[in-house]
Amino acid sequence: MQTKQQTLSAPISFSGKGLHTGVTVSMTVNPAADNNGIAFRRVDLDGAPVVPALCEYVTDTSRGTTIEKGAAKVSTIEHIVSALWSMGVDNAIIDIDGPEVPIMDGSAREYVARIAEVGIVEQKADRKYYEVTEKQVYTIPDKGVAIIIYPDDEFTVSVHIDFNSKVVGNQYATLDMFNEYAENIAPCRTFCFLHEIEPLLKMNLIKGGDLNNAIVVVENPISDEQLEHLKQVFGKDDIRVTGGYLNNLQLRASNELARHKLLDLLGDFALLGMRIKGRVWASRPGHFANTEFMKQLAMSIRRDGEKPAFKYNPAKPALMDINKIMSLLPHRYPFLLVDKVFYIDDKSIGAIKNITLNEPQFTGHFPTEPVMPGVLLVEAMAQAGGLFVLNGVENPQEYSTYFLKIDNVRFKRKVVPGDTLQLEVYLLEPIRRGIASMMGKVFVGGQLACEATLMAQIIRNKKSE
Repeated sequence: MQTKQQTLSAPISFSGKGLHTGVTVSMTVNPAADNNGIAFRRVDLDGAPVVPALCEYVTDTSRGTTIEKGAAKVSTIEHIVSALWSMGVDNAIIDIDGPEVPIMDGSAREYVARIAEVGIVEQKADRKYYEVTEKQVYTIPDKGVAIIIYPDDEFTVSVHIDFNSKVVGNQYATLDMFNEYAENIAPCRTFCFLHEIEPLLKMNLIKGGDLNNAIVVVENPISDEQLEHLKQVFGKDDIRVTGGYLNNLQLRASNELARHKLLDLLGDFALLGMRIKGRVWASRPGHFANTEFMKQLAMSIRRDGEKPAFKYNPAKPALMDINKIMSLLPHRYPFLLVDKVFYIDDKSIGAIKNITLNEPQFTGHFPTEPVMPGVLLVEAMAQAGGLFVLNGVENPQEYSTYFLKIDNVRFKRKVVPGDTLQLEVYLLEPIRRGIASMMGKVFVGGQLACEATLMAQIIRNKKSE
């Protein structure tokens, strides 16, 4: 499994009309920096506003997925996002001069071909994964919609569709490996039923729809009068029904409709903003269900972010005891705020601080209701981060770490004598030129008490120079 983020090696451009607006637009997909994610930039609007391709910005899913932030609004994004995500592109900025992504031939085939043509390049930042740890379910019972995700080491998808259609029947589609996407999923086209066309036209939709970019399913025989009407709607003299499909003489796969639903699902799931490790089973999925499920997962991720990442076992020996800690940090009583380190790897550290009434800050904060000052919680996180940084430095006693910046500080609950602080600090990016950017969190009893992003600099002590 690819562990580093990736982007395009060069821009790729497309032009075409939007399925629903009928507006001809030009679109260029550009490489983007690490951690940018996928985002759309409306270059036709003042200030070229940007809207990230994330589920929190979804505003409409009636006949495609629409995202909107401020003045920036882009519709029918699912095919291009599906292609980018499935081909391994994590970061891209998509310049578009209109309100809707071009529909092309109704599939992601051309998008995939251009991505493969220019290639992708590996970036420095690690990919972000959401690892499913327990079964999660989203259902719309009255519509027979169900999406279930199970824990797994990889991302796989199985889709089942059943529209009570004698033409379509029951169809299944699966994706076990993303390298199957270009050949088996990307070429599969969008579809609708003939009886849906008139209502869509009355809703002022599918202005850009024609028989070259959509499969139209015909359930029942149609009259000559209906055929004449369809000729006018599609601007074609030759309209006929073949095998239950309007003018589509050959499907690209016997289960093309289910495969297209899988294509759409991948585009909508990409709006989570991180890769998923889990096994997905979906019955009758659609844009609304897909994006609502991603919002559900996003909320779960936020909750997980407020739980400790490391399990502390007080029975296990410390990786750094107080003597080791004092050999790395210059702090001493009453300002040494880490008692022991129980976890450390190349990107994070877990440490413990026990709070007692004997500490001097409680004399005045507050005499009748002792509360650990917030600044000391931040300092405790910073000291844990200092331990992490100095542990990887040769001759650490010759160096100290100093704050450069503290951002995004949040206090979630009081800390009082008797509490045990679990300090967790994670490196946000590689240390460069002695600068360390870190995320720190303080937990009490498994609950988040404080968090902040910290920037520090490693500086040689004057006496060591």
